[in-house]
Amino acid sequence: MQLEDYFDFLSSDDIRLKGHRIGIDNVLEYYLEGYTPEEIITNLPSLSLEQIHATITYYLHNRSQIDTYLSRLAKWREQRYQESLVNPSPLAQRLRTLKTYRRNQKVSAS
Repeated sequence: MQLEDYFDFLSSDDIRLKGHRIGIDNVLEYYLEGYTPEEIITNLPSLSLEQIHATITYYLHNRSQIDTYLSRLAKWREQRYQESLVNPSPLAQRLRTLKTYRRNQKVSAS
């Protein structure tokens, strides 16, 4: 079995573990923060230790490409976050309104 067999390459910006919705970025985030594979599995229990080791090995064999991938993904997430602040979804707007309403209720009850 080749390392690539552990992954689904859905696009150049979406690499997931085969059979899961978990991206390699999720595993690598823990790894790059210093977690051991055994610690990672406690946070991502639907994965096997073999899948975690395969992800780390794939990263180590393709470090510059995967670092670029992770950087693009981080920029995309930040962009989406900034867009959501400017144009919140209807749900986010309702939650903010409810939060403001509850805060005002507490103040007026005091």
